[in-house]
Amino acid sequence: MVLITGASSGIGAAVADRFAAAPGWHLLLHGRDKERLEEVASRTGGAVLRADLADPASAEHIARRAVESAGHVDVLVAAAGIGWAGPFTAIPPAAIDEVLAVDLASVVHLVRRLLPQMVARGRGRVVLLGSIAGAVGVEDEAVYSAAKAALGAFADSLRYELKGSGVQICLVIPGIVDTPFFERRGAPCLRSRPKPVPAEQVAEAVWRMVVGRDRAEVFIPLWLRLPARIHGAVPVVFRRLAERFG
Repeated sequence: MVLITGASSGIGAAVADRFAAAPGWHLLLHGRDKERLEEVASRTGGAVLRADLADPASAEHIARRAVESAGHVDVLVAAAGIGWAGPFTAIPPAAIDEVLAVDLASVVHLVRRLLPQMVARGRGRVVLLGSIAGAVGVEDEAVYSAAKAALGAFADSLRYELKGSGVQICLVIPGIVDTPFFERRGAPCLRSRPKPVPAEQVAEAVWRMVVGRDRAEVFIPLWLRLPARIHGAVPVVFRRLAERFG
């Protein structure tokens, strides 16, 4: 059974479609929007699980429902996410709490709830949706970038801890994806580059990480690995280039 958070639209919905195209998968689809979630469930045959990840109690609720539904979770795809764009000095405190809750805290708590049964069974995959913003930092997205950066460190730490357990931790790091994400955060994406990629391309990467050989991380598109590596190896050079070219 695969549990997909944020499945009512965007990357999560595309991931649900990709898994539904392969036989043998039981889908449990999480989302907040009842109408959109039921639409995705109708075309994929998935079961609906509504919850607000901004609520600290949501992780326990989702994990309990998932285990009750199928007995265990083979794959968790944590695709839910929200953003906020603008100067850090202008972000409302409530928005800080919501971004950190949905993009980071809920993921950590959900993994904590589901990981023990994966370890006990000796197999499982956890796929976390990061962002290039977490790899290099992005202007006017300080809180979102911080949450995604923390998610990357969380994934690295879990990989070390789970070595030899049979449970794989995967991190998908997309750039700009053509989804309603920017519309819902209240600020359109004004960058001319990189060109947005379709959500289906990210979903295919998720699928390959689940059914293919173990890979710790993948960038979408692949060339985004270069700026991330430059940032890690020579951050001073990267920051100068970012300041000049944006």
